[in-house]
Amino acid sequence: MLKGLFGAGRQGRRDDAELGKGVWRRTHDRFRRGLDRFHQMLEGVEEEALRAAPAGDPPAGGAPAGDGGPGAASRNDAADNYAALVPTADALADLLPLVRSIAARAHAIAPSEGMEIPTGTGGYLNDVHRELSRAGNALAAAAEAVAMVRLGAGAVSGVERRAALVHGHVARAAELLESKQP
Repeated sequence: MLKGLFGAGRQGRRDDAELGKGVWRRTHDRFRRGLDRFHQMLEGVEEEALRAAPAGDPPAGGAPAGDGGPGAASRNDAADNYAALVPTADALADLLPLVRSIAARAHAIAPSEGMEIPTGTGGYLNDVHRELSRAGNALAAAAEAVAMVRLGAGAVSGVERRAALVHGHVARAAELLESKQP
């Protein structure tokens, strides 16, 4: 327990040093929370897939799982949804180090310890912050879309569209930051 406590303290100090305590840290943390929420919802989809297809038990009605008996469609749908969402989740998780590096570079250029976005030359940091904020918001919407898939009220394609928006916003933030670097 103490080991985890000290590790969290060290991580917090490292985050303070790299990201500050202002807007850059908040945009990074918002993205990380959205990613955590996405994966929590994905775990729910996995649980649905496992619950719909218990190991060794025939589905309701006595038909084997592959015979199309009652409940076979829901088992297949849950498993298919989970299988389709895992690569999307992995791709979104791969963005976290990039978001961190963008926020860290932006903080190095214009440190922020408060609620105001540092101006920077030409106001491009406003645009970088806006894109990172939009990425965090789009990630939260993607997590919501996963929840809808879990409930059977949404489609995987909706999650993929929202994930594509997240990728686009992060790429745009990186592009904006790179275009203004000396």
